[in-house]
Amino acid sequence: MSEIAKPKHASAGPLGLLGFGMTTVLLNLHNVGLFELNVVIIAMGLCLGGLAQIVAGIMEIKAGSTFGATAFTSYGLFWWSLVLIWLLPYDKLGIAGPDGKSLGFYFILWCIHTLFLFIGTLKGNYATRIVFFTLTLLFLFLAIENFTGSHAVGIIAGVIGIICGGSAIYTGVASGVDEEFGKKLMPV
Repeated sequence: MSEIAKPKHASAGPLGLLGFGMTTVLLNLHNVGLFELNVVIIAMGLCLGGLAQIVAGIMEIKAGSTFGATAFTSYGLFWWSLVLIWLLPYDKLGIAGPDGKSLGFYFILWCIHTLFLFIGTLKGNYATRIVFFTLTLLFLFLAIENFTGSHAVGIIAGVIGIICGGSAIYTGVASGVDEEFGKKLMPV
């Protein structure tokens, strides 16, 4: 009898990391003041930051990775929630729009969530640790910016966000390239 070959499932890591990284870099280029918040960031947040990461998270569920499923799905939904915060017609819905205090707590909760996920990276590679460590710092600085209204803290957050997103892009590319070539070409 011949064996039935099991289908190989694609790795969700590159998709999720690239979706997260590219969207994070783009938003934080805005945060450091290179351009205004606009439809480019909104579209990227909905599609690559949101949908692509949710798809990657579902793929991680199928692969049996609780960590990957939690990280990609939750950050995909983070992007969707952030876009909704920016776009909801609050006055027509009869609810208050976001303020510094509520956004500060929003980012603190994401900071705590990310800190716990960072702890989960300690058994993994250095590149993933860098992504989650800088993301924890990013959420912390965004919370401080919103609580204090400090423009300078917002710029620091933007710089941290560019580093975070860039490290996620690198990690995603490294994962995809290494898998494609079947050997470690890019150190993580």
